[in-house]
Amino acid sequence: MAEYTSLPLILAAEQFAKLPGIGMKTAQKLAYHVLTMPPAEVEMFAETLITARQTVRYCRVCQNFTESESCLICASSAEGKRQSELICVVEAPKDVSAIERAGGFEGVYHVLHGLMSPMDGIGPEQIRIKELMTRLSGDVAEVIMATNPTIEGEATASYISRLIKPMGIKVSRLAYGLPVGASLEFADDVTLVRAMENRNEI
Repeated sequence: MAEYTSLPLILAAEQFAKLPGIGMKTAQKLAYHVLTMPPAEVEMFAETLITARQTVRYCRVCQNFTESESCLICASSAEGKRQSELICVVEAPKDVSAIERAGGFEGVYHVLHGLMSPMDGIGPEQIRIKELMTRLSGDVAEVIMATNPTIEGEATASYISRLIKPMGIKVSRLAYGLPVGASLEFADDVTLVRAMENRNEI
């Protein structure tokens, strides 16, 4: 952005470029757009982000994002409205939203907040596997591995499966109705429902 002389514009674009999937061209467009917004809207935009960051925390049970001690899904499970014995393990909170949007799953979730990737220095200790294993001391019948069908997703699913199987708990994997290399976030609802219905034991 050497051609720009406004330092605040450069700094704003650089902040947007830190977001995943945002290149410098898109970051520049976003920075320009923010500068054309009324000051009150910019303040509301910034305050909303700050408030979200300060108030959203991890659910003490499933590690999903929530404003309370427990998320709505775990609270529903405690009230008997969800099948707490069926745990679906996903990489990120956005994957919970994708499966819930598709409908058809009445169990609960566990969010890993990442996948194992030795090349990036991410091992079992860097994601929420320990918290998952703690939950399995309860009355759990099946753990569904719903990590994305990528190398990292498969490696993470296999690792967790090896930890769980000696406990006598069934471990299944989403069926390959999902294209390899795709993300749950972008899968259509029908594909997600079929993948959930046709999951396989691993």
